[in-house]
Amino acid sequence: MGLAKRIIPCLDVKDGTTVKGINFVNLREAGDPVALGKAYSEAGADELVFLDITASHEGRKTFTDMVTRVADEVNIPFTVGGGINELEDVERLLYAGADKVSVNSAAIRRPGLIDEIASRFGSQVCVCAIDARLDNGIWQCYLNGGRIPTEKTLFEWAREVADRGAGEILYTSMNHDGVKDGFAVEALARLHDILPIPVIASGGAGKMSHFTDVFTKGKADAALAASVFHFGEISIADLKTYLRKEGIKVR
Repeated sequence: MGLAKRIIPCLDVKDGTTVKGINFVNLREAGDPVALGKAYSEAGADELVFLDITASHEGRKTFTDMVTRVADEVNIPFTVGGGINELEDVERLLYAGADKVSVNSAAIRRPGLIDEIASRFGSQVCVCAIDARLDNGIWQCYLNGGRIPTEKTLFEWAREVADRGAGEILYTSMNHDGVKDGFAVEALARLHDILPIPVIASGGAGKMSHFTDVFTKGKADAALAASVFHFGEISIADLKTYLRKEGIKVR
């Protein structure tokens, strides 16, 4: 049967506030990532991802303080990403209470960062995020939140990331992200087949059947989504009930 599939809401945080308008459960602190994280935790989310999209140095400190508050309030594992460039950044966030860190652009620029994180803190701490877009039949990897194309291609880079010791891959299909038309199930299935580590699928969640597809056809270990959860279009409890009926093992 394998491990239970995980459902993971993702929160983008800028200067300590959640962005991508949220009207989740009419929370008065709809902008407060800590209150939101707690609400998701109580609603049955298996894990959480918080992405720091702040550029400034001051914003980084605010984010670290937020991580400490999240760790006090939330009793499920949570991953933090954004602006992690060196071991000191990882150390700071883990010390603040994060369970895992997600690296993306910095790992593409300097792949050895993955080896360093894995050997210092263990593979289970290192999530490597890959943003890729299908152009002319080739999945090309992008840097800086999908703004800069690189020479790397999805399947080769994913394999290298696993070889270097990453514990998980968080793969976002840029073609599917925000379109709500379903996940990139073919690419996901291929990643599953070539990798020895779990794959978290991101980009494309629009309705509950998309989650069935991502776990069955896409063979993903976990599915991450933002707006469908934030806007209350899909509740996590309803989604899990639905997936159980579909024969998919969830917690």
